[in-house]
Amino acid sequence: MKKSWLLLGLAFVLLLSACSGGNNASEAPASDNGANAAASDGNGEKPLEKVTFTYFNAAAAAKDINTNETKIGKILEDQTGVNFKIEHLVGDLNTKIGTMIASNEYPDVIIPDAAIDKILDAGAFIPLDDLIEQYGPNIKRVYGPYLNQMKAADGKTYFIPFSNVVGEYLPDPSINQGAFWVQRRVLKEAGYPKIKTLDEYFKLLKEYRDKYASEDLTGFVTLTNDWRFFATSNPPMHLMGYPNDGNVIVDMNTFEAKVYADKEPTKRWLKKLNEINAQGLFDKASFVDNYDQYLAKLTSGKVLGYFDYGWQTGNATNNLKDAAVADPAKDDYRYFPLPVTFDGQKDQYLDPPGFVKNRGIGITVSAKDPVRIIKYFDNLLTDENQILTQWGIKGETYEVDENGRMYRTPEQVAKIDESFRETFGFKYYEWNWPRYGNGSTFPDGNSVAPGYQPEVFQLGLTEGDKLILGKYGVKTYAELFAQPDERPWFPAWGIPKEQGSPQQIWETKKDELTKKYFPKLVLAAPAEFESVWAEYTGEMGKLDTKQYEEWTTAEVKKLIDLAGGK
Repeated sequence: MKKSWLLLGLAFVLLLSACSGGNNASEAPASDNGANAAASDGNGEKPLEKVTFTYFNAAAAAKDINTNETKIGKILEDQTGVNFKIEHLVGDLNTKIGTMIASNEYPDVIIPDAAIDKILDAGAFIPLDDLIEQYGPNIKRVYGPYLNQMKAADGKTYFIPFSNVVGEYLPDPSINQGAFWVQRRVLKEAGYPKIKTLDEYFKLLKEYRDKYASEDLTGFVTLTNDWRFFATSNPPMHLMGYPNDGNVIVDMNTFEAKVYADKEPTKRWLKKLNEINAQGLFDKASFVDNYDQYLAKLTSGKVLGYFDYGWQTGNATNNLKDAAVADPAKDDYRYFPLPVTFDGQKDQYLDPPGFVKNRGIGITVSAKDPVRIIKYFDNLLTDENQILTQWGIKGETYEVDENGRMYRTPEQVAKIDESFRETFGFKYYEWNWPRYGNGSTFPDGNSVAPGYQPEVFQLGLTEGDKLILGKYGVKTYAELFAQPDERPWFPAWGIPKEQGSPQQIWETKKDELTKKYFPKLVLAAPAEFESVWAEYTGEMGKLDTKQYEEWTTAEVKKLIDLAGGK
């Protein structure tokens, strides 16, 4: 990857990072030894009383917890005097957020995820600009080139995104983005074939399911629960060879954005699901299962394949890996990512660097002490605390060699399973806070994310990983996929849309139609598919899709201009 990929003056971010006066990234945080037990206000003044703030996270699945019950959270509490009581979403997101809005009572901090427009429209977030200016030097350093993009239409900043890249961009050797996944035993049975097309993929699943019919296997599942419906509606753009730009694909020559939800690629995708449903290969419960039920099915050993994003299935895939480490025979039940397209064209599953500015973390109008909260956020954005939240503690969860390279020993890799991640705090801190985004590097060249560090990635591979990667002649999962093309606007779905705007209304209505008609299209008798499709496209035709496309195209071109036409 080249530095020219970094959007909107990312070289400036690297310069600021190098000149910020922070300690070398290979040094452990000063608080690792517990010396900083008395929290101060950050200005050398008297220690502050400890305080607990409430934090609702709608974007992650985990058990509710106080951050000071984790090792990372306790160290940060020692530094700042601040603990967060984290609550995660259970049930329907819109119902949960609607209840908060109706009562006008909110947690101190919220990640509303897909319901962020509702939170903003309700005036639930306070403006952060003055707080950042006065108490956020690290926020200003890290988000410098993006601060203007973070502002709402009224010129104020209401939340802090997570995805900015700091330093030289380093691609992910694993697959945390989209892919068509298949159980490893299916590939083994077939002799490790190279699967490139959608037809080849489903043929592979069907042959295995038919051969082992007595095992009551599920051929293919998909995720449709609530806002996560995109896991079912997004595949057409990937199958065409485009990355995840949301509701549109963007032409690489004209930069025109086109909606695909009612076009031939979506029809082709749904018709294939309809076909495999008729063959008994599709799990009909996909349209009623909630997220937890979906994850449980992936860990059951009974599901042969699915499409989804690696970040969204991490709880399931991490548990499968832990089971395989304990019993190597269970490696067969883990999943392998495939860069499937309709006809074998060049894929674009791997994300190019981008800045997602319509999601993030905000401080609410109910917050008891916004100053303490913003100081906590700012404190997270030191190199030292980014090491703490991503790498952990030197001598316990990572080491540094004579060349300053950070690494983990085999023993450290082995012990960092899901249970350890929870108690240590990685599960709660490596995302969902102001942070250096994925692909970031420290000034000394070390990766911010341990999994992106080549030494750590290779060491973290199980024997099963090495075997199957070897069968495909690669050393990393990313090598199976085409390198991402430069897209300065990426991701188009991250372009903010004002609540009540024509674009936001279009998206709401479009989502209602896809959620209504996709189940009908997939579960219909094959002879009825065309008539249901005609009904669906007729309803889509009533929406003002042209204005949505024209608006998105204009926004894409603005971002290209901001990036210097690259």
